[in-house]
Amino acid sequence: MTDSSQTNGTSFSSRDPAVYQGYASKWSSLPQDEAGWLKRAQEVADVLAVDAVQRDQENKSPLAEVALLKHSGLLKVLGPKKYGGGEQPWSVGYKAIRKVAEADGSLGMLLGYHLLWSTTANVVGSPEQAERYQKLIIENNYFIGGAVNPRDSDLKIQSSGDKIVFNGFKHFNTGGVVSDLTVLEGVLEGTEDHIFAFAETRQPGIVFSHNWNNIGLRLTESGSVKIDNVEVPWTDALGWDPESKKPDPEVLKIPFASLLLPTIQLVFSNFYLGIALGALDYASKYTTKNTRAWPFGGDNKEQATDEFYILSTYGNYHAHLRAAVALADRSGLQIDAIYSTYSGDTATRAKLTAQERGEVAEWVASTKVVTTDTGLRVTAGVFEVTGAKATSTKVGLDRFFRDVRTHTLHDPVAYKNRELGRFQLLGEVPEPTWYT
Repeated sequence: MTDSSQTNGTSFSSRDPAVYQGYASKWSSLPQDEAGWLKRAQEVADVLAVDAVQRDQENKSPLAEVALLKHSGLLKVLGPKKYGGGEQPWSVGYKAIRKVAEADGSLGMLLGYHLLWSTTANVVGSPEQAERYQKLIIENNYFIGGAVNPRDSDLKIQSSGDKIVFNGFKHFNTGGVVSDLTVLEGVLEGTEDHIFAFAETRQPGIVFSHNWNNIGLRLTESGSVKIDNVEVPWTDALGWDPESKKPDPEVLKIPFASLLLPTIQLVFSNFYLGIALGALDYASKYTTKNTRAWPFGGDNKEQATDEFYILSTYGNYHAHLRAAVALADRSGLQIDAIYSTYSGDTATRAKLTAQERGEVAEWVASTKVVTTDTGLRVTAGVFEVTGAKATSTKVGLDRFFRDVRTHTLHDPVAYKNRELGRFQLLGEVPEPTWYT
């Protein structure tokens, strides 16, 4: 079932969200603990796995799939219980992202970016703004997109009375086409100061190009967007004083206000890891059912599952992915510890030291390196143990590699290796940047 949807008068193709309507009643209540949330994530993954190959090839906007995420409650997993959220720590959110990505890398990525953007005000906003936006997002079950791509020339911001006005263009945004709110970020005219703000997505000034047609992560709607005279009240400029129209140094104090960066880098690692785990599982089922033993090796076996090189390869991938999972989980707990210790009022946030922030960033960097290397190796290598027929488009095994390859180019992993080398040799923690 196909739906012709629109944003700002521009039509785009998506599946009809009604295909998942039955899950609204099936998942009428939220899970209560980590086990329950991960069970819910597995249920979502099971639904997505049924037609993941077909949906990847059709490359339609994920309007229906985001509706499924909404029905599941996963968008609320981190939100305060008083507003209807799950109030789980990031470590649980990361595992949920990973689980969804096992079935569909695009939806794992969309869930991960949403969880980051939906908690943006918790990190760079005032306590009042954080509460206000958590209430708005969780109570309305909003899906959040983001037009924040630091490598582009930033959006320009002008002050106009009690409002700020965004203008500019971003080559990449994530999930914006199917979002309720979009995070914008730019530089205030006449300064070098950056401002984050939420804007309603469905307005004439946010114009999506619908031009995302890359080799992987095809359902993430990560194409370009034009921002034309989008107005936001000064009171919604995260971390800024609306009276003085200046950044609040207590709210935006580094290092706490820079925690968005390691937090989202670990989002990346977890959907890379989920995609690799999904590839190994998908390939394993294919091998046991379809792969034939090689009859010209001199040590011939009757079944592919008796072939030494096939068993050895699968065993090696299994071991490396287990190690990657352990590292990702440990890094998630490090993120939990930082937020549980230092979230709250501005005085509490200010106690986070550069050394503590840097050490967490290096746990995350280690995870990024390992999940990138392992993810690329596994998703490409499974073809060696599935055989030539597994390259058929109807099998769809290629989508796992295409997804990992696409996003691991987000920022060069070589710089993470260098950063970790300085940490190992010189004891240096990294300076906060847009990618560290």
